[in-house]
Amino acid sequence: MSNVEQVESQVRSLSADELRAFRNWFAQFDAEAWDQQIEADSKNGALNSLADRALADHKAGRSKTL
Repeated sequence: MSNVEQVESQVRSLSADELRAFRNWFAQFDAEAWDQQIEADSKNGALNSLADRALADHKAGRSKTL
């Protein structure tokens, strides 16, 4: 059985309160992982092409004020 399958099995056996606590913990864990990935992508230039495209679109009038 893989680690993922083991975790799935354990999650299925949680009580409602335990599942709620796990869900809250995992949401925070996932958000932190996402933030770290965005930070890394920003530092290594992976987002530069997206920023350049957005700026070009704005300069060309293809954006609107929110």
